[in-house]
Amino acid sequence: MNSIFSFFTPKDKKFQPLFEQAGSNVLKIAEALLVVVTTNDMEKRKEAIKEVERLEHVGDDITHTIFIELSKNFITPFDREDIHTLASAIDDIADYIHASAGNIELYQLTNIGDAMIKLAELLVEMCGDLEKAIKELRSFKNIRVIADACVRINSAENQADYVCNLAIARLFEFETNAIELIKQKEVLQTLEIATDKCEDAANVLESILVKNA
Repeated sequence: MNSIFSFFTPKDKKFQPLFEQAGSNVLKIAEALLVVVTTNDMEKRKEAIKEVERLEHVGDDITHTIFIELSKNFITPFDREDIHTLASAIDDIADYIHASAGNIELYQLTNIGDAMIKLAELLVEMCGDLEKAIKELRSFKNIRVIADACVRINSAENQADYVCNLAIARLFEFETNAIELIKQKEVLQTLEIATDKCEDAANVLESILVKNA
């Protein structure tokens, strides 16, 4: 079964290492975001937000390098469009996590509710699964790891939708400060979009499996 998947072979010295770097980096960003929403120490929160920003720039550099390699190399380990789409999806995850952390700082949010924490936890889980799946592309010894990771990411995205929608509904029901409501809603929705981008990345991985089966 594994022999039919040969598009990511040890001969690929360009894209696989870059995707692994991107996967590891986006997990670090998600972990830094979790610190942002769970710490009560404002200085620690500021440091975590700076770390999110730093890692987002690292991710931008990795994505840019992938695109440069794509333009330089005629032969690629799998479909060129999928390389571009996967790199873009990973970059989008980082962008929306960065936007979430930035808005928390910009809006000076002090009330970080359970829903934001849960969404950040889900992002760590999803990015962890994404990193595991990407690593398996190196040898494809166990394609089940990729398939199972995609299933878990899709399931987590559905959970994130529910958490976000319920939190916003409760805001409209109980929050009497209109400005605070808008701030909270904006951050919740940005976090939820980040989970959507994780699902987008998982969908690309599933597409790669189908195309190369």
